Amino acid sequence: MPLTPTGAIIREAASAAQGVGAFNVIQLEHAEAIVTGAETAGCPVVLQLSENAVRYHGALAPIGAAVLAVARAAGVPVAVHLDHATTSALVEEAVELGFTSVMFDASVLEYEENVRATAAVVAHCHTAGVWVEAELGEVGGKDGVHAPGARTDPAEAAAFVAATGIDALAVAVGTSHAMTTRDAELDFDLIAELRAAVPVPLVLHGSSGVADEHLTLAVERGMTKINIATHLNQVFTAAVRQSLDGDRALVDTRRYLGPGRAATAAEVARLLGVLKSPVLAG
Repeated sequence: MPLTPTGAIIREAASAAQGVGAFNVIQLEHAEAIVTGAETAGCPVVLQLSENAVRYHGALAPIGAAVLAVARAAGVPVAVHLDHATTSALVEEAVELGFTSVMFDASVLEYEENVRATAAVVAHCHTAGVWVEAELGEVGGKDGVHAPGARTDPAEAAAFVAATGIDALAVAVGTSHAMTTRDAELDFDLIAELRAAVPVPLVLHGSSGVADEHLTLAVERGMTKINIATHLNQVFTAAVRQSLDGDRALVDTRRYLGPGRAATAAEVARLLGVLKSPVLAG
């Protein structure tokens, strides 16, 4: 199956008040698990590679090519997304490799600088038919959009979308990255206000810290693309740890990474139900 444009998946879900799971890849096993889970659930999915994951591998091309290959072999629609890129050079490389979308993160910049940098990325990506997500930082931009207590102003968000031409907006509504507990307090009224004010789909970052019932409610109130990374890493690691603890002589990586992959696939399938993801006909 050819890659599916990210925009096609997200726009269709947004129009039906459904959520799309966007799950981060670190190793090849993550990509395989995410696609297997999506196939089990019969739902489209977004595979994400973050700038941090690229830094871990030392380059985008090898892991990017692997993720693209997994996506193309999938039995459900799969998009491939570059997450939290902070340089235009990395964005341009992802576009050249064939990624279907990018998230350009200039949220640490002052507002006007963020607008200029993001608009330039949008112009380049749209020429190649690539969908662009971006985010707003706090006033002053010190700690980015997901600093504790940060909230996105609906009027400023609408103005930012108009000024940059982005296709989706990551908003601050109470989540924070890298949470290992699922007790984030979302501002559901603000989500609804943002949905009414912003003409493009909304993206929830830091979703690992959100309880199942609140993920569902966030989708119902207007969030569409739901980014999850740390939670799946916890699931993967717990299965690997159980395998290693159960056999102290175990050295074959397939015998402990395999259970991690299987556990992650099952959790992806479950989460897609929580997110009310569109189920493919047939």
